[in-house]
Amino acid sequence: MNALHELFSRYGQSIWLDFISRDILESGTLRELLNLGVRGVTSNPSIFNKAIGGSDLYDDIIREMAQQGASAFEIYDAISQRDITAAADEMADLYEQSRMGDGYVSIEVNPELAHDLAGTLAEARRLWQAINRPNLFIKVPATRAGVDAIRQLISEGININATLIFSLADYDAVATAYIEGLEKRAAAGQPLKHVASVASVFVSRIDTVVDKALSAKGAQALQGNIAVANAKLSYARFKELFSGPRWAALAEKGARVQRPLWASTGTKNPDYRDTLYVETLIGPHTVNTSPLKTIEATLDHAIIARTVDRDVAVARAQVAQLAELGIDLNKITTDLQKAGVKAFADDFRNLLNVIAEQAKVV
Repeated sequence: MNALHELFSRYGQSIWLDFISRDILESGTLRELLNLGVRGVTSNPSIFNKAIGGSDLYDDIIREMAQQGASAFEIYDAISQRDITAAADEMADLYEQSRMGDGYVSIEVNPELAHDLAGTLAEARRLWQAINRPNLFIKVPATRAGVDAIRQLISEGININATLIFSLADYDAVATAYIEGLEKRAAAGQPLKHVASVASVFVSRIDTVVDKALSAKGAQALQGNIAVANAKLSYARFKELFSGPRWAALAEKGARVQRPLWASTGTKNPDYRDTLYVETLIGPHTVNTSPLKTIEATLDHAIIARTVDRDVAVARAQVAQLAELGIDLNKITTDLQKAGVKAFADDFRNLLNVIAEQAKVV
């Protein structure tokens, strides 16, 4: 049994691939990864920017659609939907075999709509209907408008990957919106068992910022700990929200828990173990979406044990120490979400510009 199979069978954690491109779909690479134990795929505007802008894999569809007078957005839309649909179809058997537990692929709404409730709702519905696969997640950011959209979309039976969660407050808002959406759906007499959601808590980016602040304070002992501590506190809140009478009433109607998904789990600091954000966050009802390099490292040398709910009191104390040092974690996580929204929007605009330029020459 390899590490990926052990993570799932023994500890209830699914590893998803944080990348998609035409070549991994057509070469059989995705199928090989699924055989190794990968159980899902995620994407975002930055990933598509790398896949499309960094290769000639899409020249044929760009050429064909450009000749037909398609805009850069229309070309991107066709490319992304084609890749996402192909991935969903590749994982359809896994989706069925896991009883709708895994086999999902995520596509993000236009990141320029992050603060536009009506626009997010319209785009999410459009993508859900256009791709028309039950194992699809629509990614919606955990902004104020995004949280409101998540609540409504869940009530409509649309699967949601709530993304760009950095703070415990963000997580709480997203998980509560999911529960409220299910309650609204149940009150309308609609079925719950086919509705799925994950809450994507970003990890490594927190250490990237906090470590610099800790270094400035001469508190190096805390470096490399706060991102994991923050995720562990989110998991503790997950266990609170998805238990008790309120949740039991929904579970009796077939509702599924909204799994915490650990995102941005590639280690950015070369001084840290390359499996740091895998080994420290293992536990039931979780997903870890990893770049291929991290998956390979996990298969090669990860230490597999249940860790996500170990030393939670220590995690709370570590976060409390930040305040004592004058480091404002709430401001850091708020700024990180704003930066994440901006980065995705910048990458999206850059991608459209690249497509427009390629359309002129291919």
